[in-house]
Amino acid sequence: MKIKEIRVVRVDFPERQPQTPARREGWGGSDEVANPMSRYPHVKAHRGLWLPKFDGAYVQVIAENGTWGLGPLWPARPLAPIIAHFDEQLAGQDCFAIERLADMLFRLTKPYGTTGLASYAISAVDLALWDLKGKLLGLPVYSLLGGPARDRLPCYCTGNDVDWYQELGFRAFKLACPYGPADGLDGLRRNEAFVAKARATIGDDCELMLDCWMAFDVEYTVRLAETLRPYRLKWIEEYLMPEDLDGHVQVRARLPWQTLATGEHWYTHYPFQWAIHNRVADILQPDIMWCGGATTLQKIAAAAFADAGGVGVIIHGGGNNVYGQHFTYASPATPWLECFVGTPVGVPLQECWGLPGQAVPKDGWLVPSDAPGFGLEVTDSMLAPYPYLVNPGSS
Repeated sequence: MKIKEIRVVRVDFPERQPQTPARREGWGGSDEVANPMSRYPHVKAHRGLWLPKFDGAYVQVIAENGTWGLGPLWPARPLAPIIAHFDEQLAGQDCFAIERLADMLFRLTKPYGTTGLASYAISAVDLALWDLKGKLLGLPVYSLLGGPARDRLPCYCTGNDVDWYQELGFRAFKLACPYGPADGLDGLRRNEAFVAKARATIGDDCELMLDCWMAFDVEYTVRLAETLRPYRLKWIEEYLMPEDLDGHVQVRARLPWQTLATGEHWYTHYPFQWAIHNRVADILQPDIMWCGGATTLQKIAAAAFADAGGVGVIIHGGGNNVYGQHFTYASPATPWLECFVGTPVGVPLQECWGLPGQAVPKDGWLVPSDAPGFGLEVTDSMLAPYPYLVNPGSS
């Protein structure tokens, strides 16, 4: 079966109106989170003050018989010309030859750089190809990836409303760290109080982790980890800028006792191979929608599982999309599923979380949809051309 076309489309999902009134606003709309821009006071208070307002869309890969698959594309506007480049080169290729196509995508982007935004575009096409293959064969993608590695997926919850997450049945929690080097010694103490409060809320029989979102340097990472040692963090995460490879080596050397996790902002399989070889992290966290898609993630998981002897893989935000759900369900190397929850407190997840056809965690567990492909419930009537002129020179 040949590829007929690769294009960018908008998907008009039906609006969801929660029926249950919220008890309070979710943490994501107001809490300060330490971040790479925290040193600049005018945007320090919230990430929403500086994060880009890019729009999202989907890549649609259409086979010659009219069957199609979808992969998420963000940011859509700057990546639309790259998708057009992919369409020029991949149209007419065998849509089942996903390894070959992934290699082509990797090599096609060399003139303008494969990492960063181009990797987002590669991921979108790769995931659309897996979705298409599943639909053509009438199988869920997790079956194509090897079949279920377990009966159900244990989930942990990311966010700061830990009292609400306990009500939802989660027993493992990851906090978003509020303060960093810009806040000095006072911020260090406030971070400790923040973590201590969470530990007191969840008790000693639940796991607690800390996400630092690229906000720290080596010295601050070490000081914070030593300060928080009494609270038994399962891991600390993404504490350095992703490009600071030497810093990752230093942190590993200075914190041999602390479990370390990172990798959501690494692209392609190469930095993960480096991390495994140099043993700088215990848990790798590629994002399936950014690192290069399911095909790249297979390489990362296989290397960690076969060669590392103790290095795990947990997909960044994997529970929040069907793509991460299916991959985690099929991979023995991925023991947990991350579920980021920033929705209002008191509103059940099934009323406000996920897309049609996407499984929702219940009591801290999840089983993906067994519908063909990734199982998103999208019809032709929900698709529309992405309103962007790919070639600015055309009329």
